[in-house]
Amino acid sequence: MLNINTTNEDGKMNVTLEGRIDTTTAPELEAVLKEKLGNSSELTFDMDKVEYISSAGLRVLLAAQKAMNKQGKMYIKNVCAAVKDIFEVTGFSDILNII
Repeated sequence: MLNINTTNEDGKMNVTLEGRIDTTTAPELEAVLKEKLGNSSELTFDMDKVEYISSAGLRVLLAAQKAMNKQGKMYIKNVCAAVKDIFEVTGFSDILNII
C-alpha cells in the first residue's frame, strides 16, 4: 500500500509518500505525477515513511527526473537507510538529487 499526498504552491510540487513503492503501487504514483505535475518548476519527494522501493518505483522516479530536467529541479528528501542502499546499489544516488 502507498499513500500519496501532494501540494503545489507557486510551481513547487511536494509529494509525500508513505508505504511501499512496488509493481502494485508504482502505476498509481506515475498517474498522480502525470495528472498533477504540469509546469511545476520544482518537484520534491518526501520519502520519510517509504520502507521499500522496487525497480518499478525506480522507473517512476527516473521518468520524473527526466521530466524535471526539462522544466526545473527535483529533490528527494528524508530517505531511510534501506531505500538509500537501493539508490546506491542501483546507481540512482548519482542520478537523483537526494537531500
